[in-house]
Amino acid sequence: MSYVTIDQVIKKYDNQVVLNDISIALSKGEFATLLGQSGCGKSTLLRSIAGLEGVDAGRILIDGKDITNLSPRQREVGMVFQSYALFPNMNVFDNIGYGLKMKKVKNVKSKVAKIVDMVDLAGKEESYPHQLSGGQQQRVALARALVMEPKVLLLDEPLSALDAKIRKSLQKELKRIQKELNITTIFVTHDQEEAMTMSDRIFVMNKGNVVQSGSPTEIYTSPVNTFVANFIGNYNVFKMETFRKLVRSTELKGDEVAFRPEVLKLLPNGEESLDLQENWRLKGIIKDVSMTGNVLRYEVESEDSSFHVDDLNHRGAMFDRGTHIQIILPKKECLIL
Repeated sequence: MSYVTIDQVIKKYDNQVVLNDISIALSKGEFATLLGQSGCGKSTLLRSIAGLEGVDAGRILIDGKDITNLSPRQREVGMVFQSYALFPNMNVFDNIGYGLKMKKVKNVKSKVAKIVDMVDLAGKEESYPHQLSGGQQQRVALARALVMEPKVLLLDEPLSALDAKIRKSLQKELKRIQKELNITTIFVTHDQEEAMTMSDRIFVMNKGNVVQSGSPTEIYTSPVNTFVANFIGNYNVFKMETFRKLVRSTELKGDEVAFRPEVLKLLPNGEESLDLQENWRLKGIIKDVSMTGNVLRYEVESEDSSFHVDDLNHRGAMFDRGTHIQIILPKKECLIL
């Protein structure tokens, strides 16, 4: 039995469909990510689970209990926002323990102390939000949600306001805490790398629909359509007619074909190429080279088409702009969309 069930949920704003018959089932302890562009409905779905938005049709169940029409306080969910939403006039201890005090829990001090250690805030209990870094403030917001022992943790782009180094560090910490507590978590982001790093399962959303779900590996290596291919893996996507001209072959059938930049290999013109039974060989010109850390991205022009080739950045670019090269494309790496 699923621990969290979203059953045919529909949500409209002024007759515009924002969530279009969404159905999702999650297991207990699963870390699921709603991934998509701004306006795709991912945050609306999260807020609907939290009870901050009503739904027009469908049901939401947690641990077998229908919570569709319950108030947020009755749903036993914890939510962490991008904006932290801390009380500026309360120190760390009081911010974390606020919900427990409202519920008149007796052992507030011990519960807060336990969660403070878990999120690595020991020694900061008397500090106020303005005295904390962005990463520390986000830890307080996370601790405030976790201390209530929710059945489901909801995270609405909680790391997007942080700088890259702190963000990566908190990704690891958040995943560690989630696994340690075995808490079912639904995470919203528009960042593909973040989704790949943290998720057990990803739900890719577009225009109010879940267009594909699966493990990070499944989503990355087997996109079901052009939208997912372009959004997830920076695939090179071609209409079949254009692709046939590019590889000078009519071997493949279908509407569109896609291949990832990293599966291509660049060779100088005249160098011995690979087995042409298993690969296509193209000729082209390097039009541009850019660096993204450990990856070099080449823009290659061939047969009136352009595409990207990614290579590890060993000691800088091996090929300069304007270089005539040959490109090896393994046939097995081509996906029909």
